[in-house]
Amino acid sequence: MSGESSTQMQVDKPPKLDVDAYLSTALSTAPVELHAFIESFRNLHRRKLWHQLTQSVSDFFDHPLSKPYRVDVFERFVREFEIRINQLSLVQMGTKVSKEFDDPVAHLAFLTSLLSRIDKTTSAEAYILLLSTLAHAKLLYGDLQGTRTDMDEAGKILDDLDGVDTSVNAAYYSVAADYYKASAKAEYAPYYKHSLLFLACIDIATDLTPEDRLQRAHDLGISAFLGDTIYNFGELLMHPILDSLDNTPHEWIKKLLFTFNEGNIGKFESLAPLFPKEAILQENYPFLRQKICLMALIESVFKRPADDRTMSFQAIAHETRLPVDEVEHLVMKALSLKLIRGTLDQVDEKAQITWVQPRVLSRLQVDQLADRLTAWCDKLNKVEHFVSQTTPELFANA
Repeated sequence: MSGESSTQMQVDKPPKLDVDAYLSTALSTAPVELHAFIESFRNLHRRKLWHQLTQSVSDFFDHPLSKPYRVDVFERFVREFEIRINQLSLVQMGTKVSKEFDDPVAHLAFLTSLLSRIDKTTSAEAYILLLSTLAHAKLLYGDLQGTRTDMDEAGKILDDLDGVDTSVNAAYYSVAADYYKASAKAEYAPYYKHSLLFLACIDIATDLTPEDRLQRAHDLGISAFLGDTIYNFGELLMHPILDSLDNTPHEWIKKLLFTFNEGNIGKFESLAPLFPKEAILQENYPFLRQKICLMALIESVFKRPADDRTMSFQAIAHETRLPVDEVEHLVMKALSLKLIRGTLDQVDEKAQITWVQPRVLSRLQVDQLADRLTAWCDKLNKVEHFVSQTTPELFANA
């Protein structure tokens, strides 16, 4: 077992391996801490216990001292029995081993060779995981077109599967999110969607480093602000990833997210002086200003009773801090984005709102909703009391 083979590999089927000779050599060259693994390899291989052997090799790859030997063990030893083991487990080991390559050509050749040995019909999950990993490698080396091609193929296969292993979903959503982040076009909404789906497939406490968590929370915040179809931050606001921003220079981004969700223009204006810290926010200030006005409109409608949602342009102008002559455009924008439903009366300068997009509520908004429910119950009780007094016969048998 050689520790110098991490940059060399055989793409074609290698000669049949003398397993006993290979493992004997491995015992004489590997650190003593790895000897127990190698002995188990010999025992399990002789007994043809493929599942247990897969687990033992996987544990070996997890051991930090195995790092110099991973590629050699995978390309020579695992290759000898790879068709006998679960193909998803094989690919999971392969993706782990692929991280040992520093040379882009060797890295891509390793993944491409392994992909050619996976049947995408009978081992669809393994194929998606490996294809997504290959797409990520291409993205790392700047091949955006190659990334998109592989990503699209993986996505099409994934759409037709049910009950997929979370590692497979995670690999696909991870490369999709990173692709949209790296894209020349500003694709904030697709990044936001796929990044949240990626987080839903992993344990952020163990699968991401603190630095990764901070970066992901930062990027999600920026994409939420700048996504032209994102007006509901609920899933992000409830996700523990946002806690990564606490006590960091980016903590104000978390505050700004809640400010948008509340449609609080006053808080928005108080945080605006911090925008130069994120040049892209400063550059898009007009869009952000319109977005907070839309959120303020939604909030103002939400606070009103269901039977009092006809608002004058003047009232909307007051809530959104806009000139009256800009209100009609704002309401039309909200209607086109399907944030609200209703009608406009341009003659009387009124908007009748019949529906508001559901969203996650802050504690203050929940308290306000509770007050409204209490008022509604009181009103209902008064009606019941009035009816019982005026027509007691209706309650005679109650």
